[in-house]
Amino acid sequence: MDLRKLRLNEAPPIKSSEERNEYEKDYARLIQSPAFRRLQGKSQVFGAGSGDYYRTRLTHSLEVSQIAREIAGRIGSAYPFLSKKEHPGLVINPAVVECASLAHDLGHPPFGHKGEDVLNRLLEPEGFAYEGNAQNFRLLMFLEKRADSGNGLDLTAAVLLGINKYPYSLDEPGRMKGVYGSEWEGIRYLRELWNMPENCPTLEAQLMDLCDDIAYSTHDIEDGIRAGKIQMNRTFFEDRRLVRHLVEEIVQDKGNGALGWDKVDVAEFVKLVLAAYFEQWEKIYAACHEEASRTRREMKARWVNLFAGRIGIIDDPEKSWKKVTFVRDGQQDLDLLRTMEVLKKMAWVTMIKDFRVQRLQKRSEIMLHRLWISFSAQDTGRLIVPPDWTEEYEQQKGKWPWQRFMADYISGMTDAYAEKVYSELYASKTGSIYEMD
Repeated sequence: MDLRKLRLNEAPPIKSSEERNEYEKDYARLIQSPAFRRLQGKSQVFGAGSGDYYRTRLTHSLEVSQIAREIAGRIGSAYPFLSKKEHPGLVINPAVVECASLAHDLGHPPFGHKGEDVLNRLLEPEGFAYEGNAQNFRLLMFLEKRADSGNGLDLTAAVLLGINKYPYSLDEPGRMKGVYGSEWEGIRYLRELWNMPENCPTLEAQLMDLCDDIAYSTHDIEDGIRAGKIQMNRTFFEDRRLVRHLVEEIVQDKGNGALGWDKVDVAEFVKLVLAAYFEQWEKIYAACHEEASRTRREMKARWVNLFAGRIGIIDDPEKSWKKVTFVRDGQQDLDLLRTMEVLKKMAWVTMIKDFRVQRLQKRSEIMLHRLWISFSAQDTGRLIVPPDWTEEYEQQKGKWPWQRFMADYISGMTDAYAEKVYSELYASKTGSIYEMD
């Protein structure tokens, strides 16, 4: 039995498709799923619908998958131990990494991370949590439907564990990210079959996660420059307030411990990265005959190439496992990891924390809160949700309360659909009963 191609609940095929390998089937199931299509209407940084130029969750996921597949192909031949396939978690298959990348953001609700925070707060009194990575697995292993299956998309073990960058149960005390207990049972079963070390993600999951960071720290900054939130002039990059805000974000981020910030002067490091970034912009701007759009694309391409070219695999003696990271001279390149972190924080500080974006996020918070009020009361909520949701609830009510299903319903909405439903319920706008949901 090939443990990597194992499926937890494989349904009989409707038609023979033996010419496709198992990962091609996973790819088809993902890109043909409603959850994947809905990513086109979910925010990345700027709200979906802000303009044709800006990225959505869908275009972001496609870009992550392209970067990840290309790197997987390169490093697959660079490390001989990978070809030996001595352990199912110490393998890097480009097709698996591509599928994991396409699926990594399916669990994000409308309105980006703000939507995630709001839904989590709303579910807490009901005894549940809402977390985007965990919702991924609820979608893939339960909510999504395919013919003759009531167990999600029935993806292979390699792809499921390739998505699982936080291999923990959210039921464990203190866990902020992970997998809901209901889906963790299946993930834990696969990890035990694979004999995975505790708390260690597969190499494919690590590569997907790092490529997600690369895309965030390069593509989102390109969007920020295009929108004018990041101003390409010396005054902007030498602004003491920008430096101070970046330092605060870095210091306050509890997930930054492994980057060794305590070993450097954070403020000076931030200043050096900002100065080098702007200096590079000026050189490329001149070489591109002062065309801003060409310069943006060239800057993005060079940073992606730099980050992608440094990805490698090293031993992780603390966990007796392997680590996918930036590598230089056989060692983890902490300087480059910290540089990427500064760029990620710059995207966050200049765009997400912009007061205009915050106003939009406050608006989305109000909408989600009022949608929850409308749908979470079962007696009245069941009258205003699509019939398939009430039917699913009747089949599953012994296992899940109504409120859990309504969190699933709201979280699956695109930004535009959430606004549409909100307008129907609360705005002085007349809708049509002939509009199809």
